[in-house]
Amino acid sequence: MAQPLMPHATASWLVDNTSLSFEQIADFCGLHILEVQAIADDTAATKLTGRDPVRAHELTQDEIEKGQADPNYRLKIQKGPEQVRRTKGPRYTPVSKRQDKPDGIAWIIRNHPEISDGAIGKLIGTTRTTIAAIRDRTHWNIGNIVPKDPVTLGLCSQRELDALVTKAAKAAGMEAPTDTRLEGDREALLEQLRNERQQAARDAEALANGERAEPAPAFIDPFKR
Repeated sequence: MAQPLMPHATASWLVDNTSLSFEQIADFCGLHILEVQAIADDTAATKLTGRDPVRAHELTQDEIEKGQADPNYRLKIQKGPEQVRRTKGPRYTPVSKRQDKPDGIAWIIRNHPEISDGAIGKLIGTTRTTIAAIRDRTHWNIGNIVPKDPVTLGLCSQRELDALVTKAAKAAGMEAPTDTRLEGDREALLEQLRNERQQAARDAEALANGERAEPAPAFIDPFKR
């Protein structure tokens, strides 16, 4: 299904300007529901500037009203000009995130060994050589690599990771794991996002004052195995 050009900014606008459910917004924008929850609670790392999908000709007001009247209604995006997409080469990762790739790769290898190196490479945007080096612990920086959730690192979306895990489990004849984060651990994850945002604000203020920021309180990851 086609998605808005700027999904997070669009989700922010829909949260602020409509009574659509988080599920409807997540489905329309191609995001995980927890990402929409974080936007609604203003716990994202940076405050998003909303993007009006009506003015962008991606959604009509009638469509929004249909969704507000029926929580089970799935919004349909207006068909716009065909977007040019890259079809070859590795996934693009911003320079600021590239140093986090080894940590994300190590997390997937540890938690989802059923995922192939080729699939990891497409998800993270890296090479089989790098993945193999991390897998057999011959990577040049292996001593400093710490497994971290690639979603938390911003290397991929939760929906992309969930889809890959489900596909790999099916190919391996395994039962796909059930995502239970929307249950008991939901508040814990939101609290983690909130702490990270507050720490970022403290760091920025300390930097402006020429001081060193106090470290954030230790947080116990509820999803760490």
